[in-house]
Amino acid sequence: VQLQACGGGLVQAGGSLRLSCAASGRTFSTYDMGWFRQAPGKEREFVGAINWTGGTTYYKNSVKGRFTISRDNAKNTLYLQMNSLKPEDTAVYYCTADSRRRARLYGYSDSGNYDYWGQGTLVTVSS
Repeated sequence: VQLQACGGGLVQAGGSLRLSCAASGRTFSTYDMGWFRQAPGKEREFVGAINWTGGTTYYKNSVKGRFTISRDNAKNTLYLQMNSLKPEDTAVYYCTADSRRRARLYGYSDSGNYDYWGQGTLVTVSS
């Protein structure tokens, strides 16, 4: 599986962006998916995840109510709608896929439970 994230950019605080992650391959619809981010000088952190059907989502507390994860299995695409952006949301955002069903067993917020990663897209939020 290859993942290609896009949609990042520069936005003012309070603004919105929608990230997309296009996946190759026919098995996208069977994978749980996640979004992580890494700010300069910081470790990569969990943002949110969605199960393979799209029926269940999980979020980092600080983004709940502002970010929404969704997926379109017919288009092999994962989305991250980000509203009310804050300067502290500035980071490189990565989409990731779990083909081994580890995330649902051992935790969606653990990056080690995902085995495919996109290249990342930079989101910069100015104050």
